Amino acid sequence: MKPLLFLAALVAASPALAQDVARGERLFADNCAVCHGLGLRGDGPMAEILVVPPPDLTRIAERYNGFPHVGIAWKIDGRDPILSHGSDMPLFGYVFGDMSEVMRDGSQTILTAPEVVDLVAYLESVQE
Repeated sequence: MKPLLFLAALVAASPALAQDVARGERLFADNCAVCHGLGLRGDGPMAEILVVPPPDLTRIAERYNGFPHVGIAWKIDGRDPILSHGSDMPLFGYVFGDMSEVMRDGSQTILTAPEVVDLVAYLESVQE
């Protein structure tokens, strides 16, 4: 019965158990800025050769009328494929493979990698 209580406690957690915005910023710089740019505006050094231009990540909340935590996590970890990335968000769903963090957004709850939680927290922190 104890594992069920533990799982219930995880599910009841706030948006995510661990949110390290500074770590998310470092992960973004190391893994995402090459396309999205350090300013997150879609102007990284690889952006000009991509068939689909990277979006301005400072306007996610504006585009979705609120910040979609779970939806962004799914894009990063590959559950919501991004075609311009070659189907899955290839690299990151596999690189960040430790699916041990619970993330909630309204009524949606998912299990994802701690790195994804930190990236989502960083992206939320830079919304304009």
